Amino acid sequence: MSTLDHDSDAEQLRQLGYTSNFNRSMSLWENFALGFTYLSPVVGVYTLFGLCLAAGGPPMFWTYLLVGFGQMLVCLIFGEVVSQFPISGGVYPWARRLAGKRWAWMVGWVYSIALCVTIAAVAVGAGPYLAVMLGFEPSNNTNIAIALVLTLFATLVNLSGTKVLARIAMFGFVCELVGALIVGLYLLIFERHQPFSVLFNTFDIRVDGSYLPAFLTASLAGMFLYYGFEACGDVAEETPNPSRQIPIAMRMTLYIGGISAMFACLALILAVPNMQAVINGTDKDPVTTVLNNAFGSVGSRVIMAVVMVSFISCVISLQAAASRLLYAYARDEMIIGSGTLKKLSVSTQVPVNALVVAGVLPALIIVAGFFLQDAVATIVSFAAIGIYLAFQMIVLAALYARTRGWKPNGKFNLGAWGLPVNIGALLYGVSAIVNMAWPRTPDAPWYLNYAMVLTTAIVIGLGLVYMWLAKPYDRGNAPAGDAWKVAR
Repeated sequence: MSTLDHDSDAEQLRQLGYTSNFNRSMSLWENFALGFTYLSPVVGVYTLFGLCLAAGGPPMFWTYLLVGFGQMLVCLIFGEVVSQFPISGGVYPWARRLAGKRWAWMVGWVYSIALCVTIAAVAVGAGPYLAVMLGFEPSNNTNIAIALVLTLFATLVNLSGTKVLARIAMFGFVCELVGALIVGLYLLIFERHQPFSVLFNTFDIRVDGSYLPAFLTASLAGMFLYYGFEACGDVAEETPNPSRQIPIAMRMTLYIGGISAMFACLALILAVPNMQAVINGTDKDPVTTVLNNAFGSVGSRVIMAVVMVSFISCVISLQAAASRLLYAYARDEMIIGSGTLKKLSVSTQVPVNALVVAGVLPALIIVAGFFLQDAVATIVSFAAIGIYLAFQMIVLAALYARTRGWKPNGKFNLGAWGLPVNIGALLYGVSAIVNMAWPRTPDAPWYLNYAMVLTTAIVIGLGLVYMWLAKPYDRGNAPAGDAWKVAR
């Protein structure tokens, strides 16, 4: 990066009301890799494949395409915002400039909790795959122990600095992409048990006489996958020429991540030896069945090693995003302990204390699983819906800013398409949230059936009470609610 470019980035940030000591060493591809490993197609597909295939049959494949299109609308709006406001912390500073301090505080509150819960969920989810790789029987206790070790490792990697984070993200991206391609191609060429027409075969799945509810349930596979692109903006002050680079990296995350996920899903569906056994519940883990049939126990363990790389890099990227959000919160004095959390390491130029907190909070959620497994499962249900809720709060804030006269003036903007894309993104996001929260287990206890609604209400309620009592949004003098003024 040239001195002229560095000075230009610093001047742009200064005009936005900030100075930064971050090291701008993250290239376009490294920024993209951070978003890709956060999205992690392997983690997303392998984790929910069996559940969604059983719920909706092979047509669940098409949900990746539909959800990907909807999330691309959201991504385009995010691209406009980050191009004009390339500030570390992502959704929080964007909300601050688009809609004001109170809205921004709540966005940051919801998103930070969702990120911490997601870190814990992904770390715990790695346990069964490591068990298969090492040849032992997974259990709740071993999964928790593995998750704690993984969280500690992610913290140590992130504490090493932006360059190490970028290299690990690139390594994770390459391993995950190459692994997904090799495994997928092998399955398609040598282990295909189903015709391509199976992608349109519902196997007579019906819910109250209709296939649509089953298809909507299966669409959770895509909805739990297509986020991570926002993480590209979390490290805006660590990326040269962020106004141009980050919108590109965001779109690349969805293009490449989405295509990789669809390819992996397609290969697995066509390699399922007995589709009816999956749908009727006889085969509860079709991923393991497919891999064992195709590669044997030894080959499956090798593949699980690649899957573990995906889980590890996903946790690292999630934690990096969470720490930058906490740092941005603290820099604007919007959180307890701001003086500590906003400090950057002199040697590594990363927010050390924010990183430690982004490791400790998920670890506490993980440890709670030793004692309150059902309660933790309810808490974890907030992970995806919390992120979607924070996304839609940004989309709504952008629409609000447009009504006030905001005309995005960054290096990336949609021009006349901005308003219709914004409306489309909001309609998609609201429908996705309703779909995720819709109760689907009428025989389960109410607190499990409405777990997402319950946890969301608790998180928002606690946030509102804290805002009312402590008024954290009144601290600090950083610019807020000025998007339409800056644009003129």
